Amino acid sequence: MPRSKVLPAELDPSARQLIEQLRRLKDHGELTMRQLAAKTGYSARSWERYLGGTTLPPGEAVEALARITGADPVPLFALHEVAAATWGSRRAGPAAPPRSAAPVRERQHQEGQQPERQQEQEREQEQGQEQEQEQEQELQRERVREGRGEQGEEREEEQGQPIQPIRPTEPQAAAPASSIELTPSPAPAPGRFPHIALTAGVVALTVAVLAAVLLMLRLDEDGAPAAVVVSPRTATASPPPTYTCRITRADGHWSAGINHGRNTEIFYGATGADVAEAQCLLRRAGISPGGIDGMFGPLTLRAVKAFQQRAGLVDDGMLGPRSWKALRG
Repeated sequence: MPRSKVLPAELDPSARQLIEQLRRLKDHGELTMRQLAAKTGYSARSWERYLGGTTLPPGEAVEALARITGADPVPLFALHEVAAATWGSRRAGPAAPPRSAAPVRERQHQEGQQPERQQEQEREQEQGQEQEQEQEQELQRERVREGRGEQGEEREEEQGQPIQPIRPTEPQAAAPASSIELTPSPAPAPGRFPHIALTAGVVALTVAVLAAVLLMLRLDEDGAPAAVVVSPRTATASPPPTYTCRITRADGHWSAGINHGRNTEIFYGATGADVAEAQCLLRRAGISPGGIDGMFGPLTLRAVKAFQQRAGLVDDGMLGPRSWKALRG
């Protein structure tokens, strides 16, 4: 696990304590930046800024890290609240001038002359605030791109363009049915034509489906054999794979002979040979994961947590390098 960078010296004490707690949770769970990005929804670059002390992590990121590491989020939320209140003034200003220079500055303020150093400090503070705003905007854009993908970007571009709302026509007095039929409908606006065409296509498709269903029902009533439509997926679907546990021990390690000795990290919802290998090894250890079906479901999750508790590991329900080593040991 790479050594963490030294936090900035000007960092506020409450923010420093929060970031050190987050670093301990990351190191204790043996998590990399990519694993944090995959399990929390925040990018690896964002976690580098959070754990490096350059950007205050949002509360959702703190909660996500506490959840995947099995830590209590309440103390972290308390630290985050204090750090957020003091984050705007987290960086220490320039060193205080000697006491001998204090009377000179007081005289300069009284005479209405502002020192050049104070003007430079104000400009630096303004530039720092602008940089922080730009960083926050960049973080928001990254989260939007990562969470929504290309569709999210297209949706943002569409949202950025003004959309003319469809205004309902003003209510008119009730008229006879004959007058309503004779009144010509107004021509659709250019922007509404795609919506009208889409609605007409949906209506036509619905009518065709209903007609086909009625025709099939009528054929059934007449005694004619009804047509059976077979979905291509159903016709070509292959049966689920079957796994057989062949427990062997070689070079001091147990193996079920399914995934060729891989120690790939798996968690709840995973499927395949790695899950079947773990299920066989859990059954060998005396903990039943249910069936050997290669599906990481609730029974397998409960068995993994029970094994981790018995082995003295963090019972997070994820099979990482340490859990695999204990299973094969």
